[in-house]
Amino acid sequence: TCNLCFNCKITMLVLNLIKYNVNFVLIIKIKFSEMLKYVKYFLPTLTGLAYIYIIGKGEYYPAFFLIGFSLLIIVGDYVMPRDKKIQHFSYPEILNLSLYINFPILLTIVLITISFLSTDKPTWIIDVFQTYIYSDFTESGTYFNSIDKLSMIIQTSLLMGMLGVVPGHELTHRVKSKFDMFIGNWLLAFSWDCTFAIEHVYGHHKHACLPEDPASAKRGENIYLFILKAIVNEHIDGWKIELNRMRKNELNIFSLQNKMIIGYMRSLIITYLAFFTAGIFGIIYFLICAFITKSFLEAINYVEHYGLVREKGQRVEMRHSWNSNHFMSSVYLYNVTRHSDHHRLAKLKFWELNPCPENAPMTPYGYLSMLYLVLLTPFMYRKIMAKKLNEWDHKYASKEEKEIVLGISH
Repeated sequence: TCNLCFNCKITMLVLNLIKYNVNFVLIIKIKFSEMLKYVKYFLPTLTGLAYIYIIGKGEYYPAFFLIGFSLLIIVGDYVMPRDKKIQHFSYPEILNLSLYINFPILLTIVLITISFLSTDKPTWIIDVFQTYIYSDFTESGTYFNSIDKLSMIIQTSLLMGMLGVVPGHELTHRVKSKFDMFIGNWLLAFSWDCTFAIEHVYGHHKHACLPEDPASAKRGENIYLFILKAIVNEHIDGWKIELNRMRKNELNIFSLQNKMIIGYMRSLIITYLAFFTAGIFGIIYFLICAFITKSFLEAINYVEHYGLVREKGQRVEMRHSWNSNHFMSSVYLYNVTRHSDHHRLAKLKFWELNPCPENAPMTPYGYLSMLYLVLLTPFMYRKIMAKKLNEWDHKYASKEEKEIVLGISH
């Protein structure tokens, strides 16, 4: 070794410090990036908690929250890069927690919302809310105007879909896990949709894009009639599937082994909690939110398969669902936006789904934009999707499917 002069020693020391500092910063960046992969799927939960806090502020806050929430997702979908990566997770238990934790939070959201909306609140619920959540609960409820109340109903319905229906959809596809099925069915109970765990899993995934599927919309079909028909026909199909299962297993159809009956009982329990919390008006407001939530789900079903056709007897391919890789929609809806790959292999967990950037037809906008577009301006929706369907006919449809489309148009 050579004898270094003082200046050389200082230089070497500085270089080593820079080297180790750079490595340390790199490690921090890697760990922070790894953490963000998990944290982003807790955004729906954090949004629900933010809603609980903000609506307690009084007049105008519910309306501002709905506007801010909508803009966050719609503008975020527009400006953020498309989410086209499959990320790998070392701790999937954390991602499962992001689903499970929604049940108590959603129950709290529903009970608080109907309490604010109702004038028939028992003394004990006022005392509980004022002691543990809102110090001025009684006064806050008197400040809300009509726009605030409408905003609370719409926002609560959106949260029931985001924290209830979507995680419920994910969990009830895990038919081999009793715990996941238990939590998933309870999450679906908020929208009185026990049939979804049956008809969607064993019916829709088999009949998607066929005329007999109540969740697949035809070209030009009226969205409002579609929603009503889908709600009725899905419950009918759910009963058919469940009764067929019970007959095959020689079970009493009027017993508690009937999943439809158990499902209705779950929803009745939540409805009773609404009555226990806010009286008869609590039931009314809860049922309104449940119906709107179910309607939002059917509107999304309308969007996910709108105008697509499939030859009977052929398997469901990626081309038979409208896919979306818009970032905010994907995060807030646990990648249900990757619908093409979900129909290709329904047993995949939400973090395992492929974004299919090359193999599937894409929606022009994110999910919330499409939801508002189809419900508020259905004529604009049909006009926009006419171009996308023309593209699908030429780029994705098989020869037999093109003949089906020609037959429909004539």
